[in-house]
Amino acid sequence: MSKETALALLIGVAAGGSLGLLFRRQPRLQRRRRHRQRPLDPPETQLRAWMEAVPQGWLLLNGDNRIAGLNPRAELLLELEDSSLGLRGEPFALLDPSDELLHLVNLARDKGLPQRCSWPLRTSNLDVRVMPGDVGWVAVVLQGRNPLESQLERQEEWVSDVAHELKTPLTALRLVGDSLALKADGRQAVLVQRLQRELERLQVLVSDLLDLSRLDNTPFTDEAPQAVVDPAALIHRVWSTLEPLASERGVQLQVAPAQPLSGEGPDLAAIDPARFHQALLNLLDNALRYSPDQATIDVQISVRNRWCMVSVRDHGPGLSETDLERMFQRFYRGDPSRARSPRSGSGLGLAIVQQIALSQGGMVRASNHPDGGALLELLVPRAA
Repeated sequence: MSKETALALLIGVAAGGSLGLLFRRQPRLQRRRRHRQRPLDPPETQLRAWMEAVPQGWLLLNGDNRIAGLNPRAELLLELEDSSLGLRGEPFALLDPSDELLHLVNLARDKGLPQRCSWPLRTSNLDVRVMPGDVGWVAVVLQGRNPLESQLERQEEWVSDVAHELKTPLTALRLVGDSLALKADGRQAVLVQRLQRELERLQVLVSDLLDLSRLDNTPFTDEAPQAVVDPAALIHRVWSTLEPLASERGVQLQVAPAQPLSGEGPDLAAIDPARFHQALLNLLDNALRYSPDQATIDVQISVRNRWCMVSVRDHGPGLSETDLERMFQRFYRGDPSRARSPRSGSGLGLAIVQQIALSQGGMVRASNHPDGGALLELLVPRAA
């Protein structure tokens, strides 16, 4: 075989191998192109089928609070006899939702923030999440209570009953402690003072538990009598209670009432004055506990549409992710190393604030201020 023939054969083999490799690659490239060309969004019918089959119940409400749709699970949880087709276009009120749920549906729509509550039925209670959408649409997601949640509910009722039973003997023990303090001296006086402090702390805890129990059983209704309250004046009255504790650490209060926007009217609240006082006391006491010595607590009052908002900011270490998630839960206490005050709370103060806000038709929320420190905002209905 000549050199020319061998070279030609080698070139042919090489070219054939390259072509073979190219041909072997081509189907794979075509498959990749076909994958890229497939749609990434499933068909609407498939989405609808998945939505119908989810284990949670759901209702869709339009801007007029009319039922646009619900799935079979919602029919089962709500114990409905009519089919979803028969309810389509009917008002949501036909399902007899609680006043709290109706309020939270409107609140979610107005504020664009998810809400959560329970929906009491004839034979059970449902957990409800209200999720706002665009142009007034709202999704109401329903879930039945599991046995653990029912057990926790019974536990809360038990704690409430125990708190009621402890109230009378604690009062008697406080009287005995006061009597002993008049006669004790030396080492005995120190022990009696410690006894009085612990009894006082226990009495505050029982009082907080009773408050929560009453608030849990006081749902918001538009017919509840409300008074017109000036938040700025009430804040100064509340601070007079905390000022002796604040003065020991050089902490001061700064109240900056915001100028009402044009046409908004004065920054007055329509709320139960006693409950408003209690909520503000807990908010300022919480801010004082986490404020550094010689710092200020900044309070601002403003009006937004039909809301009067009181913002309380401290200059402490701020809130952790866990704090933001759990700070309104009962008995939750933040990291004690972040507290700037030696006083310890019961872990119920902010839970009481949240329940007061809900019972008065408002809400409370927490965040970290951009310039440092924690920011808690209490929104309550504004006086007309």
